Formats: sequence, C-alpha cells, structure tokens
Amino acid sequence: MSTSAITAQLQPAVASSLEKWHHMLQTRDMSILAELLDSNVVFRSPMAHRPYTGSLAVGLILKTVITIFEDFTYHREFATDDGLQVVLEFSAVVDGKALKGIDMIGFDAQGKIVDFEVMIRPFNALAALGKEMGARVGAQLEAHKG
Repeated sequence: MSTSAITAQLQPAVASSLEKWHHMLQTRDMSILAELLDSNVVFRSPMAHRPYTGSLAVGLILKTVITIFEDFTYHREFATDDGLQVVLEFSAVVDGKALKGIDMIGFDAQGKIVDFEVMIRPFNALAALGKEMGARVGAQLEAHKG
C-alpha cells in the first residue's frame, strides 16, 4: 500500500501527526516529539519486561534510539480500519549489525501517540541496541517502568 493510500485511511489528526513523525525522523529534529506524545503514552520494547510510561520516558527513549540507529529507513506502512493505529516497517544498523523491525503506533482521536510498541530482529542486533541504550540512558529509564 502506498503512503498516500495509508494517509487517506487514517483519521485526519493521525495523518497529520504521522506526517510530522516522518518529517521529524527524516530531519532528525526531535524538537516536535513532545507535541506528538500523549502525557500518558506507553512504550513497549522487546528488551524490557515491563512497559515504560509517560512522555518523559518515551521521549528519552525515542530521542536516544535515533542517535544509535545508522541508515534508519521506513519501508512499508499499514493502518487499521479505524484509522487510529499504524505499523511502520523499518531497517537500520546498530554496531555493524543490520536489523529489521516494526513500530506499532496507536494514536488517540486528537493525533497524540498513546501506545508505541517495537519489535526488532535478529536477536544479535536487538542485543546490541539494548546494550547501547542501557549504557546511554538505562539508569534514567529505570524509574519510568510501569
């Protein structure tokens, strides 16, 4: 499905937020991130047993991971019938290890991100990402686990 077909399927506020999301990642200007996140957003990672909650924690995670990923690229997008959730397939490199993953992002009717879940493979690339995230922000994030 093309990006324009996905955008047409989304709720208008979600389509606007998704457009801002893509622009933010293309430019690596994360200043808009706080505007996109709901204050009670929940983030689920394959490296964490419990989710992280709140815009401060999720913002820290997303701002950090984009500095770790090399050659980050989105490839395909899918949307739910209600136009409030998207799945974005991506690839990147971490510490010389190629990875594939998906971002499953849930929005509210106002276009705020309320739920963000990431899946990444293969395990060696996920482990490299987890190690680097732990070294950079692990202590700061511990207080935000749900």
